[in-house]
Parts: sequence; C-alpha cells; structure tokens
Amino acid sequence: MKRVFGVKKNKEPPPSIQDASDRITKRGDTVEDKIKKLDAELSRYKEQIKKTRPGPAQEAVKARAMRVLKQKRMYEGQRDMLYNQTFNLDQVQFASEGIKDAQQTMTALKSANKELKGMMKTVKIQDIDNLQDEMMDLMDVSNEIQETLGRSYNVPDDIDEDELMGELDALELDMGNETEADGVPSYLQPDKEPDLEAELNLPPAPTGQTAVPPGRSNAQSEDELGLPAVPRASIRG
Repeated sequence: MKRVFGVKKNKEPPPSIQDASDRITKRGDTVEDKIKKLDAELSRYKEQIKKTRPGPAQEAVKARAMRVLKQKRMYEGQRDMLYNQTFNLDQVQFASEGIKDAQQTMTALKSANKELKGMMKTVKIQDIDNLQDEMMDLMDVSNEIQETLGRSYNVPDDIDEDELMGELDALELDMGNETEADGVPSYLQPDKEPDLEAELNLPPAPTGQTAVPPGRSNAQSEDELGLPAVPRASIRG
C-alpha cells in the first residue's frame, strides 16, 4: 500500500514570529555590511577624483562611483524594507504576548473566583453578627464585674450629697482665708494652747513691789529677781 499511495510526509511546523523576526534581522545585518563596504569604496573614489585632472581618467572614476552609489541606494531601500518588516513582526509579537497574558490572567481569576466561592460557603454573615453580639455582651459583663470589684466596703449608701457639698464649700472657704504671715490655711495651722489663767480666774502674781503709804519711802531694795532684799546685820565695834 505504501508503494501505491506513498508515505504521508510530516508537515513542518509553521515558523514562529520570533523565528521570522530573527531571520529578517539577520538579512538586514547582511545588507548593512554591504552598504558599509560600498561607503568605503565611494570614499576611495572621491579621493581619486580629487587627485586626477579633468579628463577621461576622471570621468571613468566618476562612472565607477556612480555605479557604486546606485548599488548603495538599492541596498538602503532593501534595508529599510527589512526594518519595516521587523517592526511589523515586533508589533504582532507584542499583541500576541498581550493576549497570552490576558488568557493567563483570566485563568487565574477563574481559579480565584472558584476558591472564594468555596470559602464563602463556610462563612455566613449571620454567624458573624451573632459573634459580634456575643462579644459585646461579654464586654458589658466584664465591665460590670470590674465595677463590682471596685466598690468600697466602708462607704455607706445613705450619704447625703448636699451635706458633702457643704463641707466641700467650707473647705474651699478655709483655703481662701490664708494667713498673711506664711500663707498657711487655718486648718493647717497648729492649735493654740488654751489660756488656763483666764479659765480659772486666778489673781495676778505679785510683782515684788508693795504699795507704799503716802509720806513713807520704801527703804527696802529689790534683788535681781524683783524680790525684797533681806536686810543685812551690821557689826559694830
């Protein structure tokens, strides 16, 4: 059968955009090298035209230079055409890579969407609301416990707030009546000692001087403490 119908040949895969771009770039580089060689040849002909005198020899050199210049223009046209093809291939390759990136992005988004849907099935809004309500209730209970533990056992419940405000006003009044000497409030000053003599109504202590009747002089003198001096006995011979 193979001899009758022959063997099917395997088709070669079509060239990729990168392969075509590389091939065209290589051809462009070859044409560029040819243009450089023609430029060097034109420079040599220009030097010869300057050195030769006008005449048949100079005209021959000019003819060769014109031929080289035409080849150069032809190669430059081919080079520009190849560069345009390379530019078009680059644009197509850029668009192709953009589409591939978009396909990968869509695939990733679909996978993430499927995963999120599976996760959302395990999370319910009602459960979150109930959890928040329970947390708020627990916080309220915790605050009540802290307030209860912070109460003072010695403070009675029937304290008159008006009476406390009166005492506070009196305290502020005492603080305003500071002494001029040291600026200490009256409630901070030391207590004064009571006057016992005034309370017992005792007579004043004697000063050491007795009343002298009129016409008599006080012959006794006083000592250093204000007491009457003791008369001294005189010894006569």
